Amino acid sequence: MTKFVKGNEAVVIGALYAGCDAFFGYPITPASEIAHAAAAYFPAVGREFLQAECETASINMVYGAAAAGKLSMTATSGPGMSLMQEALSYLAGAELPGVIVNIQRAGPGLGNVYPEQADYNQAVKGGGHGNYHCAVLAPGNVQEMCDLTLDAFALAFRHRNPVIVLADAVLGQMMETLRLPSAEAPRPATADWAVQGDAATRRNLITSIFLNAPMQERHNQHLQAKYAAMQREARWETYRTEDADIVLTGYGISSRIARTAVDTLREGGIRAGLFRPITLYPFPAAALRATVDGRRIVVVELSCGQYRDDVALQLGVPADSLTLLNRMGGMLITADEVVAGVQARLRGAVCPSPAADPVEASDTSWTPDCPTATAP
Repeated sequence: MTKFVKGNEAVVIGALYAGCDAFFGYPITPASEIAHAAAAYFPAVGREFLQAECETASINMVYGAAAAGKLSMTATSGPGMSLMQEALSYLAGAELPGVIVNIQRAGPGLGNVYPEQADYNQAVKGGGHGNYHCAVLAPGNVQEMCDLTLDAFALAFRHRNPVIVLADAVLGQMMETLRLPSAEAPRPATADWAVQGDAATRRNLITSIFLNAPMQERHNQHLQAKYAAMQREARWETYRTEDADIVLTGYGISSRIARTAVDTLREGGIRAGLFRPITLYPFPAAALRATVDGRRIVVVELSCGQYRDDVALQLGVPADSLTLLNRMGGMLITADEVVAGVQARLRGAVCPSPAADPVEASDTSWTPDCPTATAP
């Protein structure tokens, strides 16, 4: 069965097929349709929907539901995600599963409601305090907005860890055909750790505080071992890389733009390919290195180079040795701009900046120059 839906609605469908018991949320553009759809769908199938008073309340409700062994989630955008960082650290420290969807918009601060990918470091590096990681999944289309949300619950309960689905305003708002999952996922077992108020679970302890320093160290060592084990969850996609002379890489909407650019470059006689990480944490480092294998590489993203820096780290090369094709502030880079950037890279030149977009006459705010693509 198929359905023509927005990416934001596909998130809710994926959560329901995952068996999600409760959605706690506060609407924020461009993620509001997730809360709207959850408000309609969750009660209709006997699940709980609660609009919280703020994002801080939402994520702490996820903490409480997770402690009771329930499948729960929330969804937000950049400013709301910033408010959730303390509780995310608590979830990771207490080893509680929960799913958080971030439909990225431009920042910092309130920014605007247009697409950006500048929440990468916040999601992948752990925006809160302490030695922790969230698993991070990066959909590339509406189908994956559903499928990866469903997968996020399995991943969260398998490792007892929060999982972030990191998308952007384009993927959240665009409509595509969605193939519905064939069946609801099996329910994870929680009785050995959750606290549900019955005799079997009453002695379980949920906490992230260890006032004894050696105990806190052992807890941190346990967490690091868990994150090491999570590396087997790494997922990626390659496209036309077998004979490529140059590899483009990006995630989310940037990967779709880069994929179109790959086809255009191929038509012009340039053997280009694409490497797309599906998990941003754990990062598919070994697969990236095997795919690049000495080839030239171009990074496409909607931020200041946060993803580029991670690619460079995994390849063991200086960040400024990689060509960065990017835009910020809610501006999408086009496939034509990516093609021009790759062609310039192959000539050994610096790609010209994307053409400055006109500012509306009513907008008297300061507008920076468009970023210049960098090349060695």
